[in-house]
Amino acid sequence: MPIVLNEDEIRRAVKRIAHEILERNSGATNLLLLGIPTRGADLSYRIAEQISEIEGSEVLHGRLDITLYRDDLRSRAPKALLPTDIPLTGINGKDVVIVDDVLYSGRTVRAALDALTDIGRARTVQLAVLVDRGHREFPIRADYVGKNIPTNRDEVVRVLLQESDGVDQVVIES
Repeated sequence: MPIVLNEDEIRRAVKRIAHEILERNSGATNLLLLGIPTRGADLSYRIAEQISEIEGSEVLHGRLDITLYRDDLRSRAPKALLPTDIPLTGINGKDVVIVDDVLYSGRTVRAALDALTDIGRARTVQLAVLVDRGHREFPIRADYVGKNIPTNRDEVVRVLLQESDGVDQVVIES
């Protein structure tokens, strides 16, 4: 399994994404970061920590469960639901950044957009991903990308994070 991102590269990518989010949104006052469980939520927390460190104040963040919005529910084994965790301020009028680990077909992001629409009306919705591997099935593009990794459809990009896996690295499996 070739390692395409190591711990230091992931840390730098998260830091860069945090800076890019702040620059595009002119600060963090209206930001809300929502991570897609599991690793997207972990990355969202890391980006929120970086932004808080840079800005000197807390940034709102939470978790967005998309399980019931997926279009492949019948073809996948059921997973335990990780409840959506949105700050009490809600999403209305916020600049929401959806955070995920890998952008592939775009189906997960489409499900996240559907879930978000049921919760409220964000001012803007942006997308941050650690890895963009291509092969879109929906017209979806990330606003913030840690690394573009061209892949074959039969390869699997696996993001491993300390919080879930005990190590920080991105690997490609055949």
